[in-house]
Amino acid sequence: MTQATQSANLHRHLGLLDVFCISTGAMISSGLFILPGIAFGLTGPAMCIAYLLAGLLTIPALLSKAELATAMPKAGGVYFYIDRSMGPAMGTLGGLAGWFSLSFKSAFALIGMGAFIALLLPGLTDMELRLAAAGCCVFFVLVNLLGAKHAGRLQIVMVLGLLVVLLIYVVAGIEHVNPDNYTPFQTSGNEGLLAAIGLVFVSFGGLTKVASVAEEVHNPGRNLVLGMLLAFVVVLGFYGAVTFVTVGIVDGEALAATLTPLNLGAEVSMGAGGVAMVAIAAILAFVSTANAGILAASRVPMAMSRDHLLPSSFDHVDERRGTPTLAILVTGGFMIAVILLLDLEGLVKTASTLKLLLFLLVNVAVIVMRESRIQNYRPSFKSPLYPWVQIAGILASIVLIVAMGSLQILLASSFVLASFAWYFVYARKIEFERTSALIHVVERIAGRDLSSGTLGSELSDIVRERDGIAEDRFDRLARECIVLDLEGPKSLEDFVDQVAEHLTQRVDVPHQELVEQLLERERETSTALTPTLAIPHVVMDGEARFEMLVARCRNGVHFTDKAPEVKTIFVLVGSPDERNFHLQALMAIAQIAQQEDFAKRWKRAASEDDLRDIILLSHRARRSS
Repeated sequence: MTQATQSANLHRHLGLLDVFCISTGAMISSGLFILPGIAFGLTGPAMCIAYLLAGLLTIPALLSKAELATAMPKAGGVYFYIDRSMGPAMGTLGGLAGWFSLSFKSAFALIGMGAFIALLLPGLTDMELRLAAAGCCVFFVLVNLLGAKHAGRLQIVMVLGLLVVLLIYVVAGIEHVNPDNYTPFQTSGNEGLLAAIGLVFVSFGGLTKVASVAEEVHNPGRNLVLGMLLAFVVVLGFYGAVTFVTVGIVDGEALAATLTPLNLGAEVSMGAGGVAMVAIAAILAFVSTANAGILAASRVPMAMSRDHLLPSSFDHVDERRGTPTLAILVTGGFMIAVILLLDLEGLVKTASTLKLLLFLLVNVAVIVMRESRIQNYRPSFKSPLYPWVQIAGILASIVLIVAMGSLQILLASSFVLASFAWYFVYARKIEFERTSALIHVVERIAGRDLSSGTLGSELSDIVRERDGIAEDRFDRLARECIVLDLEGPKSLEDFVDQVAEHLTQRVDVPHQELVEQLLERERETSTALTPTLAIPHVVMDGEARFEMLVARCRNGVHFTDKAPEVKTIFVLVGSPDERNFHLQALMAIAQIAQQEDFAKRWKRAASEDDLRDIILLSHRARRSS
């Protein structure tokens, strides 16, 4: 069964500023407004370093997800990458873990908001605060139902306002910093520091959630990568500056005992007005995280439904608004249940563990996709220092999961087993035609074909959509032409004879006559343009006739002594009235062959379909037709 066709396409409404604000808003909430006090209790002033180290540990996942997102900008984000790299069983695990972690983190943000609402309205009970959080969740569900464009615009307003308040907090507080507050710097040794890193790691967990809405991002090859990188740099800088100032102006005992550390700092540097300002900023931070969470999390069940890993009703997209209605409603309903029923500490630890598991899998996914050598895996951004960055990310994730404690390891293991159980009960009976990149890796190692999956074709369609490739006449010719993958070495006569054998019926010219015309053309002037590229072409009688044959000869065709091993051959046969298109075809072939990585891709292509895709997915000037 192929990937399901969704009822309507998602709209590409999100730009660079939207991506930046979704990523930024997803990170700045509980991690900055609640966790500094808890982290200080674990390791003392070294919690500033814990934030910076936690941020650095997210870099491998950031780079890996940026690469995967530019290669496969599809709804579902991490789910889609894990499924296409490691298969539907692992995809089920990645999808459910992504959905749960995003939903948990967003619900955690809304519950944490209650602590700051209580500062403004101290008379509210715990249940009243939870009901207020649930009400906010309902509001953002409604905003998301109106469309990603509206959710993105609201996100921009909230995040930019939040950054302004944090800048004021840092500037106002820096002159009140007491250097004595930083000694002793590390109160519980390396064990305490490691525990603090594991705790605050969730603060950066939202950085890459924007990849879940990649299908709704305009020019994802640029905007996704640049938006995530800008968000990471800005948020890491604010985390470092805000925690440094907070430690420097707040008494250590008070800081370790509070869930509103920035309010204590604002009271020291700006008085009651500062406390109110920070409380409002905190509420903005929490609701922006919730808004971004609903936006990203709801795309995961929709993507899983497309692939038949969840019921098809999750795939319904409102044609007018371009939003996955049921997926948004179910995500919002789950978050409301979490808000009303679960506790704060359990949420943050569960979300951190699942996020670490996803970061591990996304690094593995890059390794699998790269080593599969699938021609149509074409990321606009490639992670530097491959594979060492990914290996470092995998090891860091394992260390931090272990540092979370045995209970979290048990919860993570239970979640993995439950995800696999869902796959085996619900989805295993489905016959999937698509294969994973992992199968291609096994094929390379085994040296033989194990399946005839459609991953290459799917990636081809994704690249065409991502790059906005509109087919022209040459593309249609390339899609329908004969493609030969020959071993060789071959003489020119043998090659021409084989070409004529395949073209004679298409051009309605006798085999021997076509052979003679092609050889006569070579005797006049060789069509070998370079030692490795030739474009034999002849004009035949008739009207409105034009055919092309593309061939790769692995060990070369001997055209001339100056071009004894031509490996790339485009054969053109057309009628006199097609001379203009003949010239257009020559120009298109020249642009394709001159691309920097053409020779490498041509050599590594695994099949005739791969050779055809190299032509179809090339960057060249296309003529409207």
